[in-house]
Amino acid sequence: MLNPTPAAATRAAPPRARAVHLGVRERLAPYAYVAPFFLLFAVFGLFPLLFTFYVALFDWDPIGEHTFVGLDNFDRLLHDPRFWGALRNTFSIWALSTVPQLLLALATAHVLNHARLRAAGFFRMSVLVPYITSVAATTIVFSQLFDRDYGLLNWLIGLLGFQHVEFTASVLGSHIMIAAMVMWRWTGYNTLLYLAALQAVPREVYEAAAVDGAGGWRQFRHITIPSLRPIIVFTVVTSTIGGLQVFTEPLLASPGSLTCGAARQCQTLTLFLYEQGFGRFQFGYGSAIGVALFVMVVIVATVNYLLASRIRSERP
Repeated sequence: MLNPTPAAATRAAPPRARAVHLGVRERLAPYAYVAPFFLLFAVFGLFPLLFTFYVALFDWDPIGEHTFVGLDNFDRLLHDPRFWGALRNTFSIWALSTVPQLLLALATAHVLNHARLRAAGFFRMSVLVPYITSVAATTIVFSQLFDRDYGLLNWLIGLLGFQHVEFTASVLGSHIMIAAMVMWRWTGYNTLLYLAALQAVPREVYEAAAVDGAGGWRQFRHITIPSLRPIIVFTVVTSTIGGLQVFTEPLLASPGSLTCGAARQCQTLTLFLYEQGFGRFQFGYGSAIGVALFVMVVIVATVNYLLASRIRSERP
């Protein structure tokens, strides 16, 4: 007697067996779809993170011996004034860039959502142009604008009767210059996020408020802001994380120097990490800086979760 073919065997299988087979495939299919992401994350995200924690426990010579030192790198970090200086610079640049940036993005989104402009789509998309512009090109332009001798900003200062300011030589001046570059790049991106959220608010809500006598400012306070609370929390957190990791702007603002000036006046944490790890080849100490930065990001994410939970609980 001949054996049945596979097709015949499948047709001959009882309905219950076919249903179980299809049920297993349906349960496994979603995992197969998301598996590439988790595989890439494990290779390029999780492994480097865990390896950074491992290297931070060693005096790691990239071409020599790897001596286990335990927590000595972290103890050295806590007593290193360069680390605390870089931390102050990082938070100073973050405060000077993030707060004005989000306020400007919120105001711009509100105007674009209500203004009756011709070619409104063009104006709404043009705010994204700085985001897609090369950071190197942006730094070159802003370095010229803030130049001591020929910069446009110092020319205006001279017209007012004041002496020219050398922005790159002072702490506050260099922070303002870098913050201006960060604001230029990210304000349009946050504007589009706010605008997308505002597009979901029905026009009838604003029309009803106008009929009740609410002016533009009251509408902004009592309709726009409450409607944007979740996205405001999101942009605050992402801007804070990005501010803690600012690297390219201070690096290009002082070409040829990893200290961002002789007095390290604008050296951020990521630039300090790069100097120690790839400038001085102290990979263990550089990894300890990276771990400290990771802890700060985790704290920010935790604050975000608590704040978002509180906001959701307050919503009617």
